[in-house]
Amino acid sequence: MMQSGVPHCSTCGESVGFGPNGEVFVACHECSFPLCKACLEYELKEGQKLCLRCGASFTAGLDNLMPDGAETQATDTRSTMASHLQNQTFIAAIEFFFEESTPESGNPIWKNRVQSWRERKNKETVSKTALEPQVPPDQQMEEKKSQEAMLPLSKVIPIPRNQLTPYRIVIIMRLIILGLFLNYRVTHPVDSAFGLWLTSIICEIWFAISWLLDQFPKWSPINRDTFVDRLSTRFERVGGPNELAAVDFFVSTVDPLKEPPLITANTVLSILAVDYPVDKVSCYVSDDGASMLTFESLAETAEFARKWVPFCKKYSIEPRAPEFYFSQKIDYLKDKVQPSFVKERRAMKRDYEEYKVRINSLVAKAQKTPDEGWVMQDGTPWPGNNTRDHPGMIQVFLGHSGAHDMDGNVLARLVYVSREKKPGYQHHKKAGAMNALVRVSAVLTNAPYILNLDCDHYVNNSQAVREAMCFLMDPQVGRDLCYVQFPQRFDGIDRSDRYANRNIVFFDINMKGLDGIQGPVYVGTGCVFNRQALYGYGPASLPSRPKSSSSCSWWCCGSEKTSKDLPEGYQDSKREDLDAAIFNLREIENYDDYERSQLISQMSFEKTFGLSVVFIESTLMESGGVPDSVNPSTLIKEAIHVISCGYEEKTEWGKEIGWIYGSVTEDILTGFKMHCRGWRSIYCMPLRPAFKGSAPINLSDRLHQVLRWALGSVEIFLSRHCPLWYGYGGGRLKWLQRLAYINTIIYPFTSLPLVAYCSLPAICLLTGKFIIPTLSNLASVLFLGLFMSIISTSILELRWSGVGIEDWWRNEQFWVIGGVSAHLFAVFQGFLKMLAGLDTNFTVTAKAVDDTEFGELYVFKWTTVLIPPTTILIVNIVGVVAGFSDAMNNGYEAWGPLFGKVFFAFWVVLHLYPFLKGLMGKQNKTPTIVVLWSVLLASVFSLLWVKVDPFLNNDNGKAMAQNCISIDC
Repeated sequence: MMQSGVPHCSTCGESVGFGPNGEVFVACHECSFPLCKACLEYELKEGQKLCLRCGASFTAGLDNLMPDGAETQATDTRSTMASHLQNQTFIAAIEFFFEESTPESGNPIWKNRVQSWRERKNKETVSKTALEPQVPPDQQMEEKKSQEAMLPLSKVIPIPRNQLTPYRIVIIMRLIILGLFLNYRVTHPVDSAFGLWLTSIICEIWFAISWLLDQFPKWSPINRDTFVDRLSTRFERVGGPNELAAVDFFVSTVDPLKEPPLITANTVLSILAVDYPVDKVSCYVSDDGASMLTFESLAETAEFARKWVPFCKKYSIEPRAPEFYFSQKIDYLKDKVQPSFVKERRAMKRDYEEYKVRINSLVAKAQKTPDEGWVMQDGTPWPGNNTRDHPGMIQVFLGHSGAHDMDGNVLARLVYVSREKKPGYQHHKKAGAMNALVRVSAVLTNAPYILNLDCDHYVNNSQAVREAMCFLMDPQVGRDLCYVQFPQRFDGIDRSDRYANRNIVFFDINMKGLDGIQGPVYVGTGCVFNRQALYGYGPASLPSRPKSSSSCSWWCCGSEKTSKDLPEGYQDSKREDLDAAIFNLREIENYDDYERSQLISQMSFEKTFGLSVVFIESTLMESGGVPDSVNPSTLIKEAIHVISCGYEEKTEWGKEIGWIYGSVTEDILTGFKMHCRGWRSIYCMPLRPAFKGSAPINLSDRLHQVLRWALGSVEIFLSRHCPLWYGYGGGRLKWLQRLAYINTIIYPFTSLPLVAYCSLPAICLLTGKFIIPTLSNLASVLFLGLFMSIISTSILELRWSGVGIEDWWRNEQFWVIGGVSAHLFAVFQGFLKMLAGLDTNFTVTAKAVDDTEFGELYVFKWTTVLIPPTTILIVNIVGVVAGFSDAMNNGYEAWGPLFGKVFFAFWVVLHLYPFLKGLMGKQNKTPTIVVLWSVLLASVFSLLWVKVDPFLNNDNGKAMAQNCISIDC
């Protein structure tokens, strides 16, 4: 390929090349006429020693033709001319060439030479065209596709400057105004209500810190786009092997009575029908409840998949979960040209209805457990009758050796897994189940990538896996990529999204901001992992650590892995253990160096990954696949072994590798550990949502869900993995990324100042005091500036993110609702768990909705989480009534101060309005116990405050007491 900036020879059309000194070759230093070495030599042999353009002598350029090693001298004029020639473009040279090649002008020698050159060039062109073989059009198209395939598989789309620059300017302005505002508030105390003022100052400083932690990780948001067609062109060539990487899907479920089997079955069916080579897809379903209902429903699902999968692929339907496909209110005849589609669709819908009847009959049968326990179809007792004490169970339903579809094609592999449970063992809930799936899949299929989904999140976009592979399989992007996270999208939510179930602000604003730093956080579902990252290995782009002399031999001989690829535990905390093991083995004289290195390598890997030779060997296969040395008939037995209760004992599982233990929000902790090792993640938002799920939309279930997330954050805060002090040694976690993780574990503590701040308006109204002194002109400007900067920041965020104003407002409302209820309880429960060892058991929220549209929205369940926000609502309403009563009694002058107090009270009530609406339910009825507790607490609080005013100055109190005595009260 020609080098950029080098002109072409005016005679032969080739590049003029470079001289011995490395500069562009120059034949004529007078006019910079482009002529290559070969043509110059030809001209000299022909006796032509004058430039064809200007007539100057070629003698000055003869030194460029001297052989290597000869002495050459370059004058300043020549260097200047060479640099000038480098900047010339090929087009300019050609234009100049033909401008002077007209017969009527120029040197007569030049005219004759041009004519002879043209004749010779035409002859060479004709002969060259005759000799060159004609490339067939098919081959030309194939070469074009090959060139396209080498292009990047994705691209970064930065936010336009006209949107991002004003956004950053407003953030800086808001920071400055916030500093001035806090300075004014601190330097202007309210002596008449010092306690109220001090409380408000503490709350406002905490809110400012919380805003900083939330705002600055969104400094550089980006969008991404993928090129799925290029992925197919590069890895799926016609007539050749399919080179797309294999993917193992993980689906986790616990209780089939709370997580309906039909919902799980739809998720499995959407996976089996995904648009990806079937030999590259394996679906593992983890049944952590060891339920025979789940097992039998999967057997029915495997049978129905033989009909459903070919139907989906034949007509390219979306989505490929039958329940959600048939419930779409669209014209299914649109864009369907096959005459047989209507007939086949109706037949498939009838088959699905029959399939639903069979599943529902299994659910009805499972409502009452027989006294003797469940019995399988062959008459043997179900091994999981005791859910707390049962062996490990694995059943392969579909796959290469299983059933084919109705068209005779192979189906993707479907595997049922229930890990062993024994009393006295810590099973670590969902994180333990996911780690068991990692080991089982490594033994059976060992795909290099893992995609995990909740049982209620189905594949909504059949090309979702290809979208992720555009990042993971790109050599430039995927080298240090640990996972690709997709946003969560939900079905079955009311149109107004009363309780912010969609969480649009987080998924469309915060996650885009993190994607511009080191990557989005892992949110538990809809995530495609690099298996090597789950094993604790560092990214390939990091420099390897220096090897110690004692460990050099076995690092080099024992394995093909280098030190940079070993788990972080090997690189850091486990270095002394490895050295000790090496020293002990060297005392054994019977081993040579190679055998010793092999033994040390084996021992160290067993200490990390567990006692399974097959699994350890699979961890060394970066490209995936089952080792050739393994006997296929022993794989199931080995898979049973790796899901036994004691397998993880004295290993690094849950500490450095796999899903990390120590928090109910294992997703945040797992992603955080990967980012600390130097990995980065990517946020993928295809136009058609990749996955969709269902959310608990009624108030009680929603608050319990938020409570679980907040409790997990508190647990991380109180653990050794807290982002405030963990992961500084390697220097691999970027500072803005660390701020984002700090925000994820600090936000529940905002509930304490939030409860106090929401109570302040009621206290001010009941006592007649206020937290702000009489406003000056400067104070009014600061208040107005802060208010406008808050609005401007929000508007600009909505502009570059595309989030609607209604979604933003619902998020703000639920931030207050969750803060004064679920987050508050999470803080206390987290400290109780740490100090007293009291562990909170959470029930799984129901996934199914009522037959009535949004019927679940109005279901109300009693929970203690509802008491604090209800009390705050009642106290503020009572305070407003008391404030207006006091203003009417004290005359016109009392109405001015009343305005500020009532404004803050209405701010609280307005944010809690969705909560108030949820309390009323569909029939506007609230449980009596909630009303009684809330009214009782509000009344006692109000009466005590009026009777014992703790924020009243002592001097004022004495004066009032003297006045009271003087009038004989």
